[in-house]
Amino acid sequence: MNWLKKLFNKSPQQDDRDTAQSNAYDLIGGERTIRLIAQYFYQQMRNREDTQELLAIHRAPLADSEQKLFEFLSGWLGGPQLYQQKHGHPALRARHMPFDIDQTMVDQWLTCMEQAIAKAIKKPEHQQVIFQAVSQLANNMRNKD
Repeated sequence: MNWLKKLFNKSPQQDDRDTAQSNAYDLIGGERTIRLIAQYFYQQMRNREDTQELLAIHRAPLADSEQKLFEFLSGWLGGPQLYQQKHGHPALRARHMPFDIDQTMVDQWLTCMEQAIAKAIKKPEHQQVIFQAVSQLANNMRNKD
């Protein structure tokens, strides 16, 4: 999480918060915001015509996937390590290997995530940093040309 904290701390803090204790999870609104990101992400995936291929590889019920995304993002952004507590280490690449993830799938995932982040996170600078970080993560899941 230090890499993400460094991205957020590029500019001086405008409040009296101890920046050593700050993290993305707290800065963007904690549990409520993370839950909204997961909710909006799956709404986008269900409702967009251009993400139906991505939707098709998700197991039903989607509420389970949404909960896992929330739990993962919670820990990944510096909050409670909910995913690890329930499921062990995320091992994202290994967990995604059974699926053919090409650039089209990455782009579909990023489309949904970009919209979810824009809707859930208030500050544009936080939106940008989080999206940049998840873009790197998503591109690392690609396992097919």
